[in-house]
Amino acid sequence: MTIQPGDALPESTLMLMGPNGPEPSPASGLFGKGRTVLFAVPGPFTPTCSAQHLPGYLEHEGAIRACGIDQIACTAVSDIFVMSAWARDNEVGDRITMAADGNGDFARAMGLELDGTAFGIGFRTQRYSMHIEDGQVRQLFVERPGEFKVSSAEHMLASLRGSGS
Repeated sequence: MTIQPGDALPESTLMLMGPNGPEPSPASGLFGKGRTVLFAVPGPFTPTCSAQHLPGYLEHEGAIRACGIDQIACTAVSDIFVMSAWARDNEVGDRITMAADGNGDFARAMGLELDGTAFGIGFRTQRYSMHIEDGQVRQLFVERPGEFKVSSAEHMLASLRGSGS
């Protein structure tokens, strides 16, 4: 069953790159307090993810934070080393928290996994964005297969502004 607005995020562990290397981070610790915009990409370094998805959130970071968002985070079913390399290549710095879901446990727990085996990419996460407050999903925008519209930074920003934030 797919997570819905009003649901609490499932407990799962994501990986972050810390000063001394990979560090596990429970989803409740990462998203349990404050307001977060989380977006998910099927794969770092893939065309849409690298040309549009991540750059859009970097471009609109200030405007998103001006809506009262404390943290912007990105997740993918990938290892933390690839996520970190992708962040370095895109000069992310500390502007976006890069959270690796190496085994896809977080994606599966939310019902947002993507079977990409027909394309030779295995199981990934669907492309989506969500607004989280204190561990609870407030808004969720899941892309239709092959599309990039509702998970974009522009769509999330419009939604945050329209929600009275």
